[in-house]
Amino acid sequence: MKLIIINGPNLNLLGKREPDIYGSESFEVFLKKLRKRFPLITIEYFQSNVEGEIINALHKVGFLYDGIILNAGGYTHTSVAIADAIKSISSPVIEVHISNIFARESFRHISMISPYVKGVITGFGLDSYRLAIESFLRATV
Repeated sequence: MKLIIINGPNLNLLGKREPDIYGSESFEVFLKKLRKRFPLITIEYFQSNVEGEIINALHKVGFLYDGIILNAGGYTHTSVAIADAIKSISSPVIEVHISNIFARESFRHISMISPYVKGVITGFGLDSYRLAIESFLRATV
């Protein structure tokens, strides 16, 4: 199985940015743990703060990978273009959020991408990514 995690804006600052919301572990450290936990799965990673680069990454992998785990960050709530990119590809996408977006500011309660993804996992910290991987594993059994 080949999966990719695509993280959007400001997620490069995990471990430093608002640790009370996002935790104190960097994504690089967490990714090593994920790869160790799931050694039979190829887990690739891409992060960008630029909307167009996220769209390009979705286009590049969206017909080749078994699944995409997408945390679009703030673009979740604003990007029709990322939503259109998800609609345009065949690889299934799971939307993840580290924090519970429904327990935060009201503008975060709306996701432009949710209607086009396989499912949404929100509020379980970095463990949201593990839950998404396990969802893909269950789908193949």
